[in-house]
Amino acid sequence: MPELSDFRFGADVVDKDGRKAGSLASVLVDQDGFEPKALVVRDETSLLGRLVADEKLLVTDEVVIPFSAVAAATYDQVRLSLSASEVRQQKPYLSYRLKQDSPEGAVMREAELLGGGLGVPNLEEVASKPKSLIEIDRNESVMIGRTGLKLGHVQDLLFDDGELAGVVVRPEGFFKQDVVLPIRFLSRSDDMALFATVSEKDVEQLKPFVER
Repeated sequence: MPELSDFRFGADVVDKDGRKAGSLASVLVDQDGFEPKALVVRDETSLLGRLVADEKLLVTDEVVIPFSAVAAATYDQVRLSLSASEVRQQKPYLSYRLKQDSPEGAVMREAELLGGGLGVPNLEEVASKPKSLIEIDRNESVMIGRTGLKLGHVQDLLFDDGELAGVVVRPEGFFKQDVVLPIRFLSRSDDMALFATVSEKDVEQLKPFVER
């Protein structure tokens, strides 16, 4: 595992030849232990919405890159050990397929069409990840335990020798600048939010994040 520093969401992701493959959209980590498993890379040059013929899925312009394929990472750039063609062969992260309508839903959709409306596509989102992994991306909420209070929003992730060490948080009402939330304070999380077990004293002692 290469020595990694921090991942900035939106940073360039380049292939092994130094050509841009996309930008960092999010990171997939274990729900228990927060071990990084994969990156989600957005390819801005591709068409948004492609049809995968053999699966009949409408897919987006994001692909899943195994964390083991990261050769090096700095604040500004993530370098992969994959070629451009290998990047394009990776699985799409999100895809959408038509769900089977319930009888009630089919009646409502037919009524909309008869009334001159276009109808609302009954789409099901499919993420290319096991349930044991969660997605962390920019602006994800960081909640204080089960209080319902929000500490702030995720800005970036900090790594130490390939392991997630902390989260850069833009606080909501606590500080005027981004702070570092060490990983030890994260108790649980899901795809919607991170949950931190912190006291008021812990919050006051969080260190400000200084960009390199």
